[in-house]
Amino acid sequence: MAATSVLFMSTPVARLTTNPSSRRTANFAVVRCMSQDQQPSQVSTKFSDVLAFSGPAPERINGRLAMIGFVSAMAVELTNGQDVFAQISQGGVPAFVATSLVLSLASLVPLFKGVRAESKSSGLMKSDAELLNGRAAMLGLVALAFTEYVTGSALI
Repeated sequence: MAATSVLFMSTPVARLTTNPSSRRTANFAVVRCMSQDQQPSQVSTKFSDVLAFSGPAPERINGRLAMIGFVSAMAVELTNGQDVFAQISQGGVPAFVATSLVLSLASLVPLFKGVRAESKSSGLMKSDAELLNGRAAMLGLVALAFTEYVTGSALI
């Protein structure tokens, strides 16, 4: 979303004057309102700013990992019938670490170049939708693991 500023310009058309000969002239002023686009402020590409608690990277990367984790956990449950804990104990950790590294690096490269997801989002694919889906996936993954822990079996 581009930031805009509003300029108000007053253009005098005429003034109300009284002539000594009792002749009055009505004068008006026209006020015009124009918007002017401003360039967005430069984003910081410092390591500490990108990975700060309120920075652009942590929630986005965690959300992306949660989306991949939830979909893959459900896919393995549907095909093999294994719960999340069985998936992790039977060789899921190396796959998780490899996916986390690749996805984290792929997410950090544009951020260190100064490109933000908000600048590339338009139409149906908004950056806010990605954050919302990531949050839902994080909650879904925790709920899936908790449910399987409590019941002692796979959800599906």
